[in-house]
Amino acid sequence: MGFKSSLAALSTLMVLSGPAFAERGADGELRIIYWQAPTTLNPYLSSGSKDIEAAALTLEPLARYDADGAVVAWLADEVPTLENGGVSDDLMSITWTLKEGLIWSDGSAVTSEDVKFTYDYCTHPDAGCAHITKFQSVSTVEVTGPRSVIVTFKTPQPNPYVPFVGGENAILQKAQFGACLGAAAPTCTAENFGPIGTGPFVVEEFRPGDVMTMVANDNYREADKPAFATVMFKGGGDAFSAAQAILKTGEFDYGMNLQLAPDVMAGLAEGGIGKPIAGFGPLLERIMLNHTNPDPALGPDERAVVRPHPFLQEPAVFKAMSMAIDRPALVAQGYGPSGKVTCNWLAAPPAVDSDTFACDTQDIAGANALLDKAGIVDSDGDGIREKAGTPLRILFQTSNSAVRQDFQALIKSWWREIGIETELRDIPASVYFGSDLSSPDSMVKFYADVEMYASDFSGTDPQSYLARALCDKAPTPDNQWQGENVSRFCMPEYDALFETLTQTADPAKRAQIAKKLNDMAVENGMLIPLVHRGRQSAHALSLGGVNLNVWDTELWNAADWYRID
Repeated sequence: MGFKSSLAALSTLMVLSGPAFAERGADGELRIIYWQAPTTLNPYLSSGSKDIEAAALTLEPLARYDADGAVVAWLADEVPTLENGGVSDDLMSITWTLKEGLIWSDGSAVTSEDVKFTYDYCTHPDAGCAHITKFQSVSTVEVTGPRSVIVTFKTPQPNPYVPFVGGENAILQKAQFGACLGAAAPTCTAENFGPIGTGPFVVEEFRPGDVMTMVANDNYREADKPAFATVMFKGGGDAFSAAQAILKTGEFDYGMNLQLAPDVMAGLAEGGIGKPIAGFGPLLERIMLNHTNPDPALGPDERAVVRPHPFLQEPAVFKAMSMAIDRPALVAQGYGPSGKVTCNWLAAPPAVDSDTFACDTQDIAGANALLDKAGIVDSDGDGIREKAGTPLRILFQTSNSAVRQDFQALIKSWWREIGIETELRDIPASVYFGSDLSSPDSMVKFYADVEMYASDFSGTDPQSYLARALCDKAPTPDNQWQGENVSRFCMPEYDALFETLTQTADPAKRAQIAKKLNDMAVENGMLIPLVHRGRQSAHALSLGGVNLNVWDTELWNAADWYRID
């Protein structure tokens, strides 16, 4: 398959349709509950799904991915392609044109200057940006007219649908965020908590970690949408109480990431007033291994910089840790049919799912033998192995949820069987996935030895996701903790192969390179994959228009939601 045919496959368009609403706001209040509470509405200052989801109700990209993973125009009037001339023949540039007549919720015109400003905002040298990898391939963004911009790439891009595409890449209003460039970005509280957008709803009040209220956007581009007049978006609590509020008591209409055991979810659904929904995309539950030394004695900034970790980069250690884990047991206990065993960082789509590793059978004996052979033994008889005199004691942190605490307890017991002592720590989700730069407890700062969470990527091409393992994408004090390489993994060979990926057009060759990059990350201890998770959410039976999207935000089509009588 050549450049043109592969690009055509990426840019397949689908017509989005919903019910014909009688009038905007006719259906009253929409009630959403995300137990992992949002802490910012600026997606460029957070890599947390909860924040990106909440922001999607007001901030929008030029294009996004639909429920089938196809690229669809959003603020742009069409998806640029080779065929329509929007993508250059040499794949060095893409030209986007905004829909005619677009206006912000404050009534001012959306222009190409806002698009360019968004690029300048995220790539400013004096600030961090949580989604800088989306602009990894970009050389320049130039305004070519009131409604058009041309994005020029450093090298030919067989997949040009990364910058300004997907829920993480929304357009910011230049007039609102103009004074928030560089180091000032995280200090702009009013802007970050109340962005002016083009989406179906407008922020009325936002209390981080608690509740957000919104009203219908009177300037929304479709006259009869949204059907709801207001939104009450509640954050906090736990997955069980959130699911119960939808499926049992009917207090809320929609909830995301209901991370509950399958029997618990089924029991709640027996109430007959709500419906669980699930779908498999690239969402992966994993354990990240810290490649820097988290010793508190080093101080808060040094802990994220000083290399290496005392023992976690030793292959015998991280391979033994992986071998000791019973993944089928984790799937059965935590997810049932909405989970699958995986050995890979890239669990989907199928074209990039590597078959290099086998991990579906626990091997405690093999793990112990591997450590013995490496000379990592218990020399003082206390039951804990040592490497070069350093005991294998691990601080294992994750967010507060019943499933994750069950996983922690099981993994702790298995690691104990191979001579590793584990201290468990669970942190409130709003803090762990939060955007507060002063907090020492965020998963981005990673002041622990290992940590567990799940993440995925937008669309079906993993290039920007794989960029999260590049050496220069590590979160540090210098970039305001906004890098996506949370483990601070660094491997020059990986960086070089990634560069080859960015210059490769053939889909089959891209898939092979992606698999090799996956294998390098796993083989060299960036992470320990655990479970390929389906997204598990729920909505009231009285809520229509919901179309679960595993390739973008779940609230991607909230403008199409309506009340069923």
